[in-house]
Amino acid sequence: MSWNPPGKNCGACGSQTCADFVSRIEAGSAEVDLCPFYNMENTLRPEKIASRESIELQVRNATYSGVDVAGKEYDFVLLPFPGEPSARKFIVPFRADLVEKWNIKKGDLVTGRPAGPGCPLYHALRVLSANPITGVLECHTVGPMAARKEDAHDVQAYHVHAFEGIVSVIKKPPVLGTRQYFLPGNCMIDLAHTALVNMVFKKPSGTHVRLEDIRIL
Repeated sequence: MSWNPPGKNCGACGSQTCADFVSRIEAGSAEVDLCPFYNMENTLRPEKIASRESIELQVRNATYSGVDVAGKEYDFVLLPFPGEPSARKFIVPFRADLVEKWNIKKGDLVTGRPAGPGCPLYHALRVLSANPITGVLECHTVGPMAARKEDAHDVQAYHVHAFEGIVSVIKKPPVLGTRQYFLPGNCMIDLAHTALVNMVFKKPSGTHVRLEDIRIL
């Protein structure tokens, strides 16, 4: 690999250390742009755009086979927006009133299990926006180390309301109004999710898609 993370061990990529992250990239289970420092160094610099795109394409092709750990085929992978650590995830705690009761706000850390779609793993989420009326939290999934370094609002269980991110097509592009199988980039259990495609935009950074009614079948 021609680029190495800076050794800050921040956990934003989902690995405990930068060395673990490099090992995951070399094993084909992670992408270089999951590191926020890679994005800082390689975005908004025209002389690097072509090489960055070619590197990402190589990594995506090497990482994603189109078949998950259970043998289920998926149509596309959902990747982060440029400069972001993960695809955006919109969640609703099983007790939506906790968003208002605990005054959960932008910048806070929330932990819990996405029990609505049936994922068995606990997640750490950085809040981007919070709606005290509906209880919807817009978040980034961040590394588990974040929950060891600061206090978190532990909602324990939540529904995944939606995902938004950039599409990397494997078998079929997203089609508005249809239900399709996709894989969230760097999914820790490598299981295809199914969702309703409710928004598709062509942007300079790629195909921006919003997915709702998330399930793991």
